[in-house]
Amino acid sequence: MSDKKVIRARDVMMHDFILIEGVATVQQGIDALKQNHAHTLLINPRHETDEYGIVVLSDIAKKILAVDKAPERVNLYEIMSKPALSINPDMDIRYVARIFDQFGLSTCPVIENKKVIGVITYNELVLHRL
Repeated sequence: MSDKKVIRARDVMMHDFILIEGVATVQQGIDALKQNHAHTLLINPRHETDEYGIVVLSDIAKKILAVDKAPERVNLYEIMSKPALSINPDMDIRYVARIFDQFGLSTCPVIENKKVIGVITYNELVLHRL
């Protein structure tokens, strides 16, 4: 048996994310990210049976900047990924890395009891594991 301590998602997750409504414009999302020094927008569910959405900086670069759209004229719900795959806070980060690889993710919300409690990225996985 191994003496290695299991590092869980909750041990390495970040708390710098923004919860925002999908009807907000991309420009409002960018402004919120700048103001709060964050890089992940999580889109609130609209109702009890809805799911979270997610917008990361690469979404904005690919879907707004690269195609020359006006960020003040596009709503976040138009560019978000939904449903956002989520991570259980007690998951071993080795399995988180496997999920990222399997599904081509770079950022994922950590959800406990239907509430976002953090965000995890490759940075946290690598810097805290190796």
